[in-house]
Amino acid sequence: MALCLLSKGMYPHLHGLKLSALLAICQAIDQALNLESALDGVLCILSEKLSMQRATVTLHDPETGQLSINASYGLTHEEKQRGVYRLDEGVTGRIFRTKEPYYVPDITKEPLFLDKTGSRKIRRGLISFLGVPILLHGESIGVLNVDRLFEDEVAFEEDIDFLKIVATLIGQFISLNEKIMEREAVLKRENTSLKYQIAKNNKGPYIVGQSSAMVEVQRQIEKVSPTRATVLLLGESGVGKTLIARIIHELSDRKGHPFIKINCASIPENLLESELFGYEKGAFTGATGSRSGRFEEADCGTIFLDEIGEFPMILQAKLLRVLQEKELERLGSNRTRTIDVRILAATNRDLGELVERNEFRLDLYYRLNIFPILVPPLRERKEDITGLLNHFLQKMSEDYGRQMFFTPAALDALIKYDWPGNVREMQNLIERLVIMSDSEYITLEFLKSYLAPGQSPVQNGISHDAQKNSDEPPHCTSLKEVERNEVVAALERSGWIQYKAADTLGLSARQMGYRVKRYGLESMIAEGRARLRRMKDGE
Repeated sequence: MALCLLSKGMYPHLHGLKLSALLAICQAIDQALNLESALDGVLCILSEKLSMQRATVTLHDPETGQLSINASYGLTHEEKQRGVYRLDEGVTGRIFRTKEPYYVPDITKEPLFLDKTGSRKIRRGLISFLGVPILLHGESIGVLNVDRLFEDEVAFEEDIDFLKIVATLIGQFISLNEKIMEREAVLKRENTSLKYQIAKNNKGPYIVGQSSAMVEVQRQIEKVSPTRATVLLLGESGVGKTLIARIIHELSDRKGHPFIKINCASIPENLLESELFGYEKGAFTGATGSRSGRFEEADCGTIFLDEIGEFPMILQAKLLRVLQEKELERLGSNRTRTIDVRILAATNRDLGELVERNEFRLDLYYRLNIFPILVPPLRERKEDITGLLNHFLQKMSEDYGRQMFFTPAALDALIKYDWPGNVREMQNLIERLVIMSDSEYITLEFLKSYLAPGQSPVQNGISHDAQKNSDEPPHCTSLKEVERNEVVAALERSGWIQYKAADTLGLSARQMGYRVKRYGLESMIAEGRARLRRMKDGE
């Protein structure tokens, strides 16, 4: 639908040329697919139909608090980039602050006229300047400026009236564009969430864990995946940073394009540059041909730089350029290549501390740290342990064709275990147990020798009597049933008081509450307490 409808009688003070230009502007806005193309079309019409040259639309940037040229006609890229103003600077700043038009009859005699773009330095003859505010709901959002290159019989007041109409149309279109972008962002988030659920249901990459910490990680993943933002994954070794990087790629628009993984710690420093950026024939001894680097291979896709804290200082400036400019040169070449790559990075080190020790560039750290995601260690989310054990047992059962179960004592030991190697350690442990066990039940005694030194389940608080009483193969057939029976037994031993039962199992009160709710034990607890009260009253 057109943004405006014009007839010959609507603006009697506009002569035919300006009315024709206004009709063309409405059509350009109506047919534009995005804000940039609409503004370019409007400014082109002002220049070609009305000789209003070097037209610019300067908008307020809430992030920087400054005014910067968003669209222009008749300016070079460099001139446009120089058009940045404080809110109290120059003619543009005055128009924005006062919300009033401003006319400069001769730019050479106006001290407020700064010509920051530098586009008028080589011009000759009289140049006058007009500017009007772009208003939305009575507030300034930008400024529309043009040059008048000649004097004619048309008064500048008429030009100002005309430009105010154009600025109103631009303001309406900007408002509409913002609403469309907001709606598009909502749809993207909904689509990302849906794709994540589809991937989970179809055995694609997904996070196993329902703890509040991992639910928050999943929320952040769904928010950032549809964007182009660089993501920095933080957390201990083995928490699943590579899996999360893969999920972000799969949920982005880059799915279907390459996902390239690089471990910065595993490649020698003297080879890392050629590995990432490529090289030309003769760049070094043994370079008998040219080869593209991993950044070029990841073009249109995603590159995941694991262990970024180990990235050599000597190459960090080159990496920063790729991040900022999307440009690189192969080793031994002067040719600049442009790439379109999204960068995800991960580290288990404190990059801020490395910056303080001058082992990591501060500007690179800021550029990588645009969207950090902290993945908590497994010992801080013990409520996820049972689900992960079940997940890996099922996976290994499919891989090795064996159905395996934990005895209650073994399950208790694994819940209390600190998992220094996190999820990676758990996966490797389960695979070894499935391979080595001769029985379908994994007992605590069998489990002991496979845990990390210093992490004996006995040291973690399980008594020998408890081991003896609960290390028999259970009659139940699933890990979930084993855990439920253990929770019920602990509650019964503790007089149906949850926090006491939690202490005996080495769980927090919150973790215990989660299990009570998960297994629907609320009514059983109420009945147990009531039974104990009746027994006490009977005494």
